[in-house]
Amino acid sequence: MSTSDASAATHRARPTTTNRPTSERPRPHPHLEEWRTFLRAHALVSRRLDDELRAEQGMSLAEYDALVQLATAPDRRLRMNQLADRVLLSRSGITRLVDRLVADGLVCRSQCSSDARGAEAVLTEEGLSRLRAARSTHLRGVEQYFLAPLSSDELSDLGRSLDALVWRLGGPASATDQRPDDDAERADG
Repeated sequence: MSTSDASAATHRARPTTTNRPTSERPRPHPHLEEWRTFLRAHALVSRRLDDELRAEQGMSLAEYDALVQLATAPDRRLRMNQLADRVLLSRSGITRLVDRLVADGLVCRSQCSSDARGAEAVLTEEGLSRLRAARSTHLRGVEQYFLAPLSSDELSDLGRSLDALVWRLGGPASATDQRPDDDAERADG
């Protein structure tokens, strides 16, 4: 085989790479930017709320959320796995969070009354007092970073959209226990 024959064979054996025209390249989903914007907005608002709670109240947003979940639970107590689901943490994450809250005297651990193998987190009076003190910081931040920048119509639209998403993903039932757009469908005919 001559050098030119070997070169030709090598050239034929290599896969050819051609630049596909732009119209043939895979296109991202047309609404992927909305997803990215949602993630950025959530991160920015959460970070600001967390920063303010830490600076003014000495607690993180996750700690505040855990205290809120316990305060609104029957007898101000939840099983650890229920608390983890409500604050969107793993079991190990909720254990570390509750450890900090116990060390601060805001929560205590108790044996589950319905299942001796389980543990519950119980909000203490000190925890309830700290939650009440932190409430104004948190609500001021929610107003400033989430509510005030949006019009009433934008907030209503956003609420309906997020309710629909929660409903479709099997999240907790809304206060009315209806699909978010049931009323709109009835009104439309």
